[in-house]
Amino acid sequence: MRKEMIENAAYEVATQIRAVEESIEAALAELAELQTKMVHARSVTNAGFVASHAAFEQLGATVNGLISARGGIAHCHAALAETRKTIPGLRTVAWGDGDECPPASAAATLRIVA
Repeated sequence: MRKEMIENAAYEVATQIRAVEESIEAALAELAELQTKMVHARSVTNAGFVASHAAFEQLGATVNGLISARGGIAHCHAALAETRKTIPGLRTVAWGDGDECPPASAAATLRIVA
């Protein structure tokens, strides 16, 4: 019973960290699209570089912050993978076809195997 609870908790963490990673990647893509639209809007409206520069700087700072967050979650993921090796019962657990983490595309249909 306890082993199953530990495996379920680990599975929930593993699938959630993948979801967070994908969310960050999606946000970065959205920010890139926003930047493209801002450049286009500036040229269509003939807004001055100086007038629109503050918005571009803020967007750049946001992108840099999100890139830092991406690195932080990547390091968190790696630390969790290392921690897993120290927990009895999880050292021999794998998901799917042998990957250490559940694949993002099939997270809802995965089952733990030992």
